[in-house]
Amino acid sequence: MIDVDIQLSVADGRRRFDLAVRFASDVPFAALYGPSGAGKTLSLQAIAGLLRPTRGHIRIDGRTLFDSAAGIDVPTPQRRVGYLPQNYALFPHLSVRQNIGFGLTSWRKRRLSPDEQAQVQSLLDSFGLNAMADSRPSSLSGGQQQRVALARALACAPQVLLLDEPFAALHPSLRLSLREELAQARRQWGIPALMITHDVEDVLALADVAFVFDQGQVVQQIGLMDASCRSLARQDLGGTGPAEPTALQHKVRSLLLNK
Repeated sequence: MIDVDIQLSVADGRRRFDLAVRFASDVPFAALYGPSGAGKTLSLQAIAGLLRPTRGHIRIDGRTLFDSAAGIDVPTPQRRVGYLPQNYALFPHLSVRQNIGFGLTSWRKRRLSPDEQAQVQSLLDSFGLNAMADSRPSSLSGGQQQRVALARALACAPQVLLLDEPFAALHPSLRLSLREELAQARRQWGIPALMITHDVEDVLALADVAFVFDQGQVVQQIGLMDASCRSLARQDLGGTGPAEPTALQHKVRSLLLNK
């Protein structure tokens, strides 16, 4: 169960953005859907511990990561979240193997234990990265870089995967196959995922539920399995997309893109 109810504000010069979001889900794959600048990435960063909300709580599987009233704010390394940023953030000076194992090291502990080395090797095997284990990220394709970043996120045995626009940096021709790979990897590892996207095709291909963001709020909850819809706040969304082959997908698309 992912349970988020937070408020925070960010400011840059004369600009200020207020975020007040509340959503909860116990499905395997949830999407935070909406236009750029709606507050999706801020929400993900708060869950990961990269931003501190001013009020509210964040709970995963009954474990409280943040609670302003109780004074709880678990440090990022202890939150057990696998975070996949939009640009993958691979270290250019490290090999694929070293990038995957990076989260298992610290300034106090530079070397991996035999068990941790075996874990990294298992991830290399699972993601088909053995042949490039000693390569640098600059020599990899976009799809290969995504696999390395996903393997690194999984190396720390997280309770949840946080995916920030996982396909935005990829050529459209790669997105279909990599959506399937991501879905397969999530099922294999049995970890719930929370994905940011502004692409309705990502939602239709992967999500069980979508939380629609607009101007710092969650305004709608849409069930992808039955096209159920629950309005949570004001709506002001729009967009277009290609027709879907089934009536259910057509209904979901209409809900996601409804003004």
